[in-house]
Amino acid sequence: MSVNITAIYGSPRKDGNTDLLMRSFLSGMHSAGCKARELYLRNFSLYPCTACGGCAETGCCVLQDDMDVLYGYFEESDVLVLAAPVYFYGFGAMTKAMIDRCQCFWVRKYRLKQDMNKNRPSGCGHGILLSVGGSGGSRNFEGVLLSARYFFDALGMSFDHHLTYGSVDESGAILRHPTACAEAESLGRKVADLKAIP
Repeated sequence: MSVNITAIYGSPRKDGNTDLLMRSFLSGMHSAGCKARELYLRNFSLYPCTACGGCAETGCCVLQDDMDVLYGYFEESDVLVLAAPVYFYGFGAMTKAMIDRCQCFWVRKYRLKQDMNKNRPSGCGHGILLSVGGSGGSRNFEGVLLSARYFFDALGMSFDHHLTYGSVDESGAILRHPTACAEAESLGRKVADLKAIP
């Protein structure tokens, strides 16, 4: 079975710590013979949700922009990996805009009672979060973990794994973390085999 995997880079900073963490994850996947579609949110043009209610009856967003591309990938991905930094204890603007625009999937799942996994080769969806934050506070990742859980749920995916690393701020700092890149690579090898999830 071919596993359809989408990797979303959610940082506005090119070659920043979340980019590097994602690359370690993908390196593990590649070593296990698996490939992923890589998408950089900073290269997409996304409007924020306007709370217009346009998706409430149809499950389709009325705004037209690059989210139309992402929607298709979300529907068909067996595994969705999101790498995004923490800003003020939450997701940054680009990532949050993407998540908010998935209200239409919530409508499909909970109001229209649609099968969210019908287009996935494996018949089920799995969500993974990779995140870094400059703060070393014990609650640094509470906001992104909660948002990620409900984001993946709206897409019909289980939230199976997360790797989070605090006190990582300046560019390249993740490479000096004692375990981060090795743990991300190990998780990538595991995810390459859907039978190992969760």
